[in-house]
Amino acid sequence: MLTSVFIAVVSLALFGMAAFTLWWQMHAWRTPEVLASTRFSSPDGGEHLSFSLLLPARHEQAVLDHTIQRLLESSHTAFEIIVIVGHDDPETTAVAESAAARDPRVRVVVDTHEKKNKPKAMNTALPYCRGDVVGVFDAEDQVHPELLAHVDHAFRSTGADVVQGGVQLINFHSSWYSLRNCLEYFFWFRSRLHLHAQKGFIPLGGNTVFVRTDVLRAAGGWDPDCLAEDCDLGVRLSSAGKKVVVAYDSDMVTREETPGSLVSLLKQRTRWNQGFLQVYRKKDWKQLPALRQRMLARYTLMTPFLQAFSGVIIPLNVAIAIFLDVPVGVAFITFLPAVTALVTFVFEVVGLHDFGKQYGLRVRLVHYLKLIAGGPFYQLLLAGAAIRAVWREQRGRRDWELTTHVGAHLDPAGDRTREDVAA
Repeated sequence: MLTSVFIAVVSLALFGMAAFTLWWQMHAWRTPEVLASTRFSSPDGGEHLSFSLLLPARHEQAVLDHTIQRLLESSHTAFEIIVIVGHDDPETTAVAESAAARDPRVRVVVDTHEKKNKPKAMNTALPYCRGDVVGVFDAEDQVHPELLAHVDHAFRSTGADVVQGGVQLINFHSSWYSLRNCLEYFFWFRSRLHLHAQKGFIPLGGNTVFVRTDVLRAAGGWDPDCLAEDCDLGVRLSSAGKKVVVAYDSDMVTREETPGSLVSLLKQRTRWNQGFLQVYRKKDWKQLPALRQRMLARYTLMTPFLQAFSGVIIPLNVAIAIFLDVPVGVAFITFLPAVTALVTFVFEVVGLHDFGKQYGLRVRLVHYLKLIAGGPFYQLLLAGAAIRAVWREQRGRRDWELTTHVGAHLDPAGDRTREDVAA
């Protein structure tokens, strides 16, 4: 009897969690008006703000120069690029210094910390920022030349303290897991972050984030010991009542690549999960004024672990309902999370079609099959990353496991997939 009750309670909890997550994920598509409100408004042609664009780069000599050149092509004229390199990384330093020699808008700052990570690098550069707004990009980013003009207008037209632009992984064709990884980004930046901004609590994305320089300095910059420094900054600024605006346009997104191997993806997701756990334990989110904000914060920061748990438990629940002798009512309840998972799969299939349509990418039948077949295996990877994150945090291991980049999103072979869009 107790076993049946326990199974029913867990099943109902999983069903509720999955239903809420799906509803939030669909936020941008609820009505045409909501979808239209998530986009950048058209710039008015004025340039009122200047930008300091931080570009932390470690062992990124293969992709750094391309990113710098793309940033230099910006239609906005008031900006500087600050490339942050490590004192022990001569290859990347050489690329950065070569770019600085060619264009005075590029400057190089050297990070001399013995133990290096992204927040320490950006804190090193913060005192050198001369712009009204600090923007953050990654070394492999492909940035649209009109982005800064749109961000400038967004700050002025909304009175924002922070503007979060869209980031999109593009090379969905590279592997079965890159397909799901790209779709995750699509739902997160296209929809979910807009809901967070509306509710007044937002874990910022890793780049294409723009913060007023005085606001960033007053907040003390980034937490040098946090593995999810972007999330942490968003939580602290939300708790301080700062206004965050999120805008997403497929034309304006910053394009990136997925991790090049499953091991690399596992390490990246481990770092994010561990960072979310660190932010949760810091308890800055408890300073949020409204109970609903604090509940959203608690749920969001624990989501990676809840997702991993549900990915393992849902198949187990179905097996229990089929093979064990449990009351009919309990057996029915155990199937509820599976029903929600099925609805989520349908939504993902529709989302993949929309993703391909928006980015002019040819989505074939094989990609839909990979999306569906890869779901359980991707959940296992997420579960492994969550377990590994908890293990590392408990052991005090907070070293930064770097994700290497090879420019797969710039691969001409990837461009050939843009010939058609599946009907």
